[in-house]
Amino acid sequence: MAFIKHGIRQGRWGDRHVGAKRARLVVMAVILLSVSAGITLMVFFGAPHAMVALVVSMLVTLAILAAITFAWKISVHQAVSAGACAMLVQTYGLWMAFLFFLVVVVGWSRIELQDHTRNQVIAGTILGAIVAAAVFSLAK
Repeated sequence: MAFIKHGIRQGRWGDRHVGAKRARLVVMAVILLSVSAGITLMVFFGAPHAMVALVVSMLVTLAILAAITFAWKISVHQAVSAGACAMLVQTYGLWMAFLFFLVVVVGWSRIELQDHTRNQVIAGTILGAIVAAAVFSLAK
């Protein structure tokens, strides 16, 4: 967030959503580097394996989202929220599936704010849930 706020102050992008493709890719690259450094520190300091698996799954999801962003604007908000819910279901059981209601609310807000189309929201939801769940399952 500090990097995004600095970019706003410098006039590189208009708001915290960073809608322009080129700026969005720059922000995603910085996030990928930051999360990679965080994973390295987590492993070095002996963080719980499940926590490392969670962050690795989000890193892989973000890397795929960044690749897609070269061609199309997919909803990162949806991918992150759906992925987080999928991992919570895997960790704590099916009763956590009620949290997907919040994913629907996030999706509605992205469309209502006209930041994404319905297809961008649906694609983000599906990609986030599947990739995060698969990577988390393999990594934990």
